[in-house]
Amino acid sequence: MIYKLSMLLFFVSFLHSEVKTTTKYHKEFYKTGVLKAEGWLKNNIKTGYWKYYYKNGVISEQGHYKNGKRENYWYFYTTNNIPTREGNFKNDKMISWWHFYDDKGVLNHKCQLENNIKNGYCLKYKNEKLTAAVKYSKGKRIKEWTSFSSFRKENKLSDLQ
Repeated sequence: MIYKLSMLLFFVSFLHSEVKTTTKYHKEFYKTGVLKAEGWLKNNIKTGYWKYYYKNGVISEQGHYKNGKRENYWYFYTTNNIPTREGNFKNDKMISWWHFYDDKGVLNHKCQLENNIKNGYCLKYKNEKLTAAVKYSKGKRIKEWTSFSSFRKENKLSDLQ
Protein backbone atom coordinates (compact mmCIF):
# COMPACT_ATOMS: atom_id res chain seq x y z
CA MET A 1 0.00 0.00 0.00
CA ILE A 2 2.78 2.42 0.96
CA TYR A 3 4.58 1.49 -2.26
CA LYS A 4 1.50 2.34 -4.33
CA LEU A 5 1.05 5.69 -2.56
CA SER A 6 4.68 6.64 -3.00
CA MET A 7 4.53 5.71 -6.70
CA LEU A 8 1.36 7.77 -7.10
CA LEU A 9 2.97 10.79 -5.39
CA PHE A 10 6.07 10.42 -7.56
CA PHE A 11 3.96 10.25 -10.74
CA VAL A 12 1.83 13.27 -9.75
CA SER A 13 4.91 15.35 -8.90
CA PHE A 14 6.50 14.30 -12.21
CA LEU A 15 3.40 15.42 -14.15
CA HIS A 16 3.29 18.68 -12.23
CA SER A 17 6.89 19.45 -13.10
CA GLU A 18 6.17 18.78 -16.79
CA VAL A 19 3.33 21.34 -16.85
CA LYS A 20 5.54 24.28 -15.88
CA THR A 21 5.28 27.13 -18.34
CA THR A 22 8.07 29.48 -19.19
CA THR A 23 7.36 32.87 -20.67
CA LYS A 24 10.23 34.99 -21.91
CA TYR A 25 10.85 37.98 -24.14
CA HIS A 26 12.68 36.88 -27.28
CA LYS A 27 14.73 38.83 -29.84
CA GLU A 28 16.12 37.70 -33.19
CA PHE A 29 18.80 39.56 -35.15
CA TYR A 30 20.06 39.73 -38.72
CA LYS A 31 23.71 38.77 -39.28
CA THR A 32 24.46 42.50 -39.34
CA GLY A 33 23.23 42.82 -35.75
CA VAL A 34 20.06 44.68 -36.70
CA LEU A 35 16.95 43.57 -34.83
CA LYS A 36 14.85 41.20 -36.97
CA ALA A 37 11.98 40.27 -34.64
CA GLU A 38 10.95 40.60 -31.03
CA GLY A 39 8.11 39.31 -28.93
CA TRP A 40 6.95 36.87 -26.28
CA LEU A 41 7.45 33.13 -26.23
CA LYS A 42 5.49 30.82 -23.98
CA ASN A 43 7.08 27.37 -23.90
CA ASN A 44 8.96 28.41 -27.06
CA ILE A 45 5.71 29.21 -28.92
CA LYS A 46 4.97 32.75 -30.09
CA THR A 47 2.37 34.48 -27.94
CA GLY A 48 1.32 38.03 -27.25
CA TYR A 49 2.62 41.06 -29.13
CA TRP A 50 5.33 40.68 -31.81
CA LYS A 51 7.18 43.10 -34.09
CA TYR A 52 9.18 42.22 -37.22
CA TYR A 53 11.74 44.50 -38.84
CA TYR A 54 13.34 44.98 -42.23
CA LYS A 55 17.13 44.99 -42.48
CA ASN A 56 17.01 48.81 -42.45
CA GLY A 57 15.41 48.73 -38.96
CA VAL A 58 11.92 49.79 -40.09
CA ILE A 59 8.98 47.74 -38.77
CA SER A 60 7.66 45.35 -41.44
CA GLU A 61 4.71 44.00 -39.47
CA GLN A 62 3.32 43.90 -35.96
CA GLY A 63 0.51 42.16 -34.16
CA HIS A 64 -0.49 39.45 -31.72
CA TYR A 65 0.00 35.71 -31.58
CA LYS A 66 -1.98 33.09 -29.72
CA ASN A 67 -0.53 29.58 -29.51
CA GLY A 68 1.91 30.32 -32.34
CA LYS A 69 -0.74 31.65 -34.74
CA ARG A 70 -1.55 35.20 -35.77
CA GLU A 71 -4.54 36.55 -33.89
CA ASN A 72 -6.40 39.86 -33.66
CA TYR A 73 -5.27 43.04 -35.41
CA TRP A 74 -2.05 43.20 -37.51
CA TYR A 75 -0.29 46.03 -39.38
CA PHE A 76 2.04 45.66 -42.38
CA TYR A 77 4.45 48.28 -43.80
CA THR A 78 6.89 48.87 -46.66
CA THR A 79 10.62 49.34 -46.10
CA ASN A 80 9.88 53.09 -46.04
CA ASN A 81 7.38 52.71 -43.17
CA ILE A 82 4.33 53.23 -45.42
CA PRO A 83 1.30 51.11 -44.47
CA THR A 84 0.40 48.41 -47.02
CA ARG A 85 -2.44 46.60 -45.25
CA GLU A 86 -4.01 46.00 -41.87
CA GLY A 87 -6.70 43.77 -40.47
CA ASN A 88 -7.77 40.92 -38.26
CA PHE A 89 -6.51 37.39 -38.02
CA LYS A 90 -8.17 34.46 -36.35
CA ASN A 91 -6.24 31.22 -36.05
CA ASP A 92 -3.66 32.49 -38.58
CA LYS A 93 -6.35 33.32 -41.20
CA MET A 94 -7.34 36.79 -42.41
CA ILE A 95 -10.93 37.56 -41.37
CA SER A 96 -13.36 40.48 -41.22
CA TRP A 97 -12.52 43.89 -42.74
CA TRP A 98 -9.02 44.46 -44.15
CA HIS A 99 -7.68 47.82 -45.31
CA PHE A 100 -5.27 47.94 -48.27
CA TYR A 101 -3.15 50.97 -49.13
CA ASP A 102 -1.44 52.23 -52.27
CA ASP A 103 2.30 52.92 -52.50
CA LYS A 104 1.79 56.31 -50.81
CA GLY A 105 -0.09 54.85 -47.85
CA VAL A 106 -3.50 56.11 -48.99
CA LEU A 107 -6.49 53.81 -48.56
CA ASN A 108 -7.02 51.99 -51.86
CA HIS A 109 -9.70 49.47 -50.94
CA LYS A 110 -11.08 47.56 -48.01
CA CYS A 111 -12.55 44.09 -48.13
CA GLN A 112 -14.36 41.60 -45.98
CA LEU A 113 -12.33 38.39 -45.78
CA GLU A 114 -12.97 34.94 -44.45
CA ASN A 115 -10.14 32.38 -44.24
CA ASN A 116 -7.88 34.59 -46.41
CA ILE A 117 -10.52 34.83 -49.18
CA LYS A 118 -12.72 37.76 -50.20
CA ASN A 119 -16.17 36.96 -48.91
CA GLY A 120 -18.56 39.88 -48.63
CA TYR A 121 -17.97 43.40 -49.85
CA CYS A 122 -14.93 45.24 -51.16
CA LEU A 123 -15.07 49.01 -51.21
CA LYS A 124 -12.81 50.77 -53.73
CA TYR A 125 -11.43 54.26 -53.19
CA LYS A 126 -9.76 56.84 -55.39
CA ASN A 127 -8.32 60.02 -53.90
CA GLU A 128 -9.84 58.93 -50.58
CA LYS A 129 -13.36 58.87 -52.06
CA LEU A 130 -15.52 55.79 -52.40
CA THR A 131 -15.84 54.93 -56.10
CA ALA A 132 -17.27 51.42 -56.20
CA ALA A 133 -18.46 48.44 -54.19
CA VAL A 134 -17.97 44.84 -55.24
CA LYS A 135 -19.59 41.78 -53.70
CA TYR A 136 -17.70 38.48 -53.43
CA SER A 137 -18.74 35.01 -52.39
CA LYS A 138 -15.92 32.63 -51.47
CA GLY A 139 -13.49 34.55 -53.67
CA LYS A 140 -15.77 34.83 -56.70
CA ARG A 141 -16.92 38.23 -57.87
CA ILE A 142 -20.73 38.46 -57.80
CA LYS A 143 -21.55 42.07 -58.67
CA GLU A 144 -20.14 45.61 -58.79
CA TRP A 145 -21.84 48.94 -58.09
CA THR A 146 -20.35 52.26 -59.15
CA SER A 147 -22.85 54.55 -57.46
CA PHE A 148 -24.03 54.75 -53.89
CA SER A 149 -27.68 54.98 -54.93
CA SER A 150 -27.52 51.78 -57.01
CA PHE A 151 -25.82 50.00 -54.13
CA ARG A 152 -28.50 51.12 -51.64
CA LYS A 153 -31.30 49.87 -53.91
CA GLU A 154 -30.02 46.32 -53.60
CA ASN A 155 -28.24 46.25 -50.25
CA LYS A 156 -28.50 47.34 -46.65
CA LEU A 157 -25.85 49.61 -45.19
CA SER A 158 -25.76 47.26 -42.20
CA ASP A 159 -24.22 44.66 -44.56
CA LEU A 160 -21.06 46.77 -44.46
CA GLN A 161 -20.49 46.29 -40.74
